[in-house]
Amino acid sequence: MPPLILGNPQSLKELVGQEIGVTEWFRLTQERIALFAEITEDRQWIHLDQVRANKDSPYGTTIAHGFLTLSLVSHFMKSAVQIQSGVRFAVNYGLNQVRFPTAVRADSKIRARVALISLKELADSVEATYGITIECEGSEKPGCVAEWIVRYYA
Repeated sequence: MPPLILGNPQSLKELVGQEIGVTEWFRLTQERIALFAEITEDRQWIHLDQVRANKDSPYGTTIAHGFLTLSLVSHFMKSAVQIQSGVRFAVNYGLNQVRFPTAVRADSKIRARVALISLKELADSVEATYGITIECEGSEKPGCVAEWIVRYYA
């Protein structure tokens, strides 16, 4: 699905309470999981040891770090919505209620459903709270559910 193109951050007002995009599927490879483990110093066997994970893990394979799945939110957001003008810069202001309902298996495909929960106009910015659901192909439960707060500065 192509991204939703908006003229400016104020255009978001009309979309509060709606789903605004679903991204294309993204393969979360074992190589990416290993790179994330190195960067974060989180080398737990369930992420890296495929032989042990096949034998001892309830998932039958290695799984992505929850924080890796969460960190892909900004990538998915660029695929879901783009604001053409009126933004000097945007900042990640924070997250609410992050959950990881199911494990994301290595080499599986994930995508994001993005909804706009709320929009606040502040003195120097517009603050959007997005509901992000990271779906796992073939799973009824999502791999991650979070509210992401982004501030758009004019």
